[in-house]
Amino acid sequence: MTDIEKPSNFIQQIITADLEAGRVNEVVTRFPPEPNGYLHIGHAKSICLNFGLAEQFGGRCNLRFDDTNPEKEDDEYVQAIIQDVRWLGFDWSGEPRFASDYFGQLYTWAKQLLTDGKAYICELDAEQMREYRGTLTEAGKNSPFRERPAAESLELLEQMKIGAIDEGSMTLRAKIDMSSPNINMRDPVIYRIKKVPHHRTGDEWNIYPAYDFAHGQEDAIEGVTHSVCTLEFAANRPLYEWFTSNLPLPSIPRQYEFGRLNLNYTMTSKRKLKQLVDEGHVDGWNDPRMPTISGLRRRGVTAASVREFCDSLAVAKTDGIVDMAQFEHFIREDLNNNASRAMCVLNPLKITLSNYPQDQQEMLVAPGHPNRDDLPARELPFTRELYIDRNDFNEDRTLSRKKFKRLVIGEYVRLRSGYVIRADEVVKDAAGEIVELICSYIPATVGQDPPEGVRPRGVIHWVSATNSVDCDLYLYEKLFTVAAPDAGEGSFIDHLNPDSLQIVKQCKAELSLAAAKVGQHFQFEREGYYCVDVVHSSPEKLVFNRTIALR
Repeated sequence: MTDIEKPSNFIQQIITADLEAGRVNEVVTRFPPEPNGYLHIGHAKSICLNFGLAEQFGGRCNLRFDDTNPEKEDDEYVQAIIQDVRWLGFDWSGEPRFASDYFGQLYTWAKQLLTDGKAYICELDAEQMREYRGTLTEAGKNSPFRERPAAESLELLEQMKIGAIDEGSMTLRAKIDMSSPNINMRDPVIYRIKKVPHHRTGDEWNIYPAYDFAHGQEDAIEGVTHSVCTLEFAANRPLYEWFTSNLPLPSIPRQYEFGRLNLNYTMTSKRKLKQLVDEGHVDGWNDPRMPTISGLRRRGVTAASVREFCDSLAVAKTDGIVDMAQFEHFIREDLNNNASRAMCVLNPLKITLSNYPQDQQEMLVAPGHPNRDDLPARELPFTRELYIDRNDFNEDRTLSRKKFKRLVIGEYVRLRSGYVIRADEVVKDAAGEIVELICSYIPATVGQDPPEGVRPRGVIHWVSATNSVDCDLYLYEKLFTVAAPDAGEGSFIDHLNPDSLQIVKQCKAELSLAAAKVGQHFQFEREGYYCVDVVHSSPEKLVFNRTIALR
């Protein structure tokens, strides 16, 4: 379905109405990650939506880091997020923005709320605050500090700011309604003491704004017109609007929520993904088994397939679970259309062509892609000694052609882009294991039909035994054995797949792969889609990650 045919979602309809009514002159959106971890596939949907809306309506999208929690944030995450957004193919308006850019203005507005009698310094500790807050069915009760004079609260806030007050002993709270059915409106904390260095501001601040206080005001400063969040922020919208209504902001943004992306057989909780990293269950945030954007990139998933997948998803007001097979469809489709072809033998079995000249080598030519003339052809050294995959040979002569379309003693197969050969003899070691096949080739069969009476069972892949490339393959499967690893009783760790990674060493690849570069994608014919691994590959050893198997 083209973009023209695709029905518009509810956010597009809202923006269209706003533009037609003149409520908005330019559409401004933003993508506001907290730099406390790496982005994952769920974030990709938000990235594509926010940047896509700005592009569709000729507006702009800001990349903004909501860095209001210095205990968990780090510049490593900032740089990783920047790389991920760029890799997905998006650019933002101006330089990346940070909540910390606005700390001074946010502090001024906090004092404005105190002056207006709409906030107060509270000395309840965390446990007392929970007690006073009430429950979903019971109203909360006012803090004994709620009517503290504004001048006193202003002085205490300044003492908090300069570090004269101990952590945990005071907070700044908005004065809203302790009986509100929405717990978020029951005098929420808007500043708390954290004597922790910030990754950008260092030791300048001893207090930091809560996300709910910073979020809407950041949007207002940046002129954001449509602040698009995932559905879990719907209950926070009344608080968002309370702040924007009670402060002298330069603009009034509006918040809209959509259903987040939940993909089965994985998780999109940064806290739980960090636990996998910290406890060593995976090899870092960019482990190819992780649903992080950096992990997908390292595995060989293309940016185009991620964007196509995200664009295919409904932008709705409800959450849902998407089947992994839907994502895999877009990965395979993109790689099938764009990945260069190559041959790699995972389980090598040597064959010797008894009737091929001992020292002869000829260069056969194979297409780079069956449907892409723009991808260069490959040269395949053909020699007397070759490797085929051990699974492509069977001693059982009684196997039917329908059941086994590969090599059998006394019968023929065609080598991909090469000659037709016949298996003549099996060579075994002392333990009875097959170590070599003696075969014969049929001349003049490259690209030609074989002589009458010669009927190949099928086509198999191969490489030269004397002119090929050694490599290791990392075969990845799902990280979890169940569709919903973090649902039900027990820990999600209990559902880790012990077979999520299999390393196959000493594989034999065609010579053209010696020039393979990080970022290149290949279809290893009859095996799957692979890419060069950025971590384990070196000039001495090629390592390929399996992105996804063939259908």
